[in-house]
Amino acid sequence: MAKKPEAEDKKKLKKKLTNKYRLVVMNEDTFEEKASFTLSRLNVITFGGALGLFLITITIYLIAFTPLREYIPGYADVETKKEVRRLVAKADSLESELRSKAFYIENIKNIIEGKGLIEEYEQDVDPKKDYKNIKFKLSPEDSALRAQVAQEDKFNIVKSELAASSGISGFSFFTPLKGEVTSAFDLSEKHYGTDIVTARNEPIKATLDGVVVFSSWTNDTGYVIALQHSNNLVSLYKHNSVLLKKVGNTVKAGEVIAIVGNSGELTTGPHLHFELWYQGKPINAENYMVF
Repeated sequence: MAKKPEAEDKKKLKKKLTNKYRLVVMNEDTFEEKASFTLSRLNVITFGGALGLFLITITIYLIAFTPLREYIPGYADVETKKEVRRLVAKADSLESELRSKAFYIENIKNIIEGKGLIEEYEQDVDPKKDYKNIKFKLSPEDSALRAQVAQEDKFNIVKSELAASSGISGFSFFTPLKGEVTSAFDLSEKHYGTDIVTARNEPIKATLDGVVVFSSWTNDTGYVIALQHSNNLVSLYKHNSVLLKKVGNTVKAGEVIAIVGNSGELTTGPHLHFELWYQGKPINAENYMVF
């Protein structure tokens, strides 16, 4: 018996939703009927819901796929994001390049001071860890390959310094100083340069266009100046009495950069010790110029 009132309520609700109503648009002055619409509550609810869903869809589309989203607080400009990503990548590349240049400059200083070359290392090495006692277990295949390479290397011919410098064979070198060669380039004696004797206070000229990367005093070779040239070529001028250029200065071939001297402990008189280094290896300057 309790179900009858519920059924009656449903019928009443359905009747209210489906009852027809007439919406008339009239002229307020003449009461002339201009238009009329037959509506029901159900039609109005359905139309309102559809209209609301349409507006929500259009709004989402405008926010997600059009530039209008840039005017909404919290949304960043797409071009700005791209520019930020580009700048981050560029900064990372510059940092890597700067680190490589720092090691390159450090090796140049070691060459000038007669020290050994250093290899580039990773910045995140743990200083507390004992890396010397780490043992690596080699596979049989790896051991066989190492033995094969070592056997083949026995018969390799050592490349001459001229062959190693084939990449600069087309350069037009300017002779830094005219004089008498008293000590020539000799790899076996670890004499990596050419000693030229001349009168005191003679000007020393740059052999090629370049940038000064070192200009200072060292105990062994006195006042030293080093120039960085193109194609990974470095020239060194040692035992000077005066240095006329500073680090960072750009010089032209034939420009005076120093004065001949007798500075440093490893010297026996006024002369120029001139070195050429190509891609980290010493080469004989007399193969390219006449002193």
